[in-house]
Amino acid sequence: MNGSMISIERFDDHASVAAAAAAAVASALAGDGPRTFIATGGTTPGGAYDRLSAMDLDWSNITVAPSDERFVDPDDEASNEGLLRRRLLVGRAARAKLLPLKGDGPTADADAAAADDRLRRAPPGAAVLLGMGADGHIASLFPADPDLAARLDPDGEALCVGVALSSEPPYLPRISLTVRPLLATRLIVVLVTGETKRAVIERIFTDTSYAPPAGAVLRQTRTPLRILWAP
Repeated sequence: MNGSMISIERFDDHASVAAAAAAAVASALAGDGPRTFIATGGTTPGGAYDRLSAMDLDWSNITVAPSDERFVDPDDEASNEGLLRRRLLVGRAARAKLLPLKGDGPTADADAAAADDRLRRAPPGAAVLLGMGADGHIASLFPADPDLAARLDPDGEALCVGVALSSEPPYLPRISLTVRPLLATRLIVVLVTGETKRAVIERIFTDTSYAPPAGAVLRQTRTPLRILWAP
């Protein structure tokens, strides 16, 4: 698939789309040598993580990094790191290494700077699993961000940035990967559910004047992309 044509793969329910996402990510993660998996947070990917955690991959050579994080402790229910620890980094996948975005810094910007340095030393990207908000945001890159253009630049300098405020609850500072590391991988899987988000994706591909953050991933042609959807 490329930016000139859209192919949304439809599945009947959440279980089947989660299974397809897990299989796609596992295929991209297969192989020898160290590699990195960038994993989204939220409620949608939990079923995919349950399946991935039981798969026979070389997890000891896989580093898992959240695509974004809220500025909360890992044991907070809003933490994406907490989600990954509960749903993905268990079973066989407990052998994987975690690259957290939230650290001990006083601000999201400070933690983002430290995470940026860790990401530069991480293994090559192999797979990215993303969700998408109803406003077209990806990771924690929101439409109203005043620095959005730089953060969506596929060749931009920063890999990880602090985000002052989100446009969806909980309204907390966040830490987010930029588009550059999201595209530096073998495969991007976008996992979405519901008619509203499907309409957003279809508009991205049909309305050139519509440019939400997700467009920087969905319209690009440098990295293979699959869009998996269930109603």
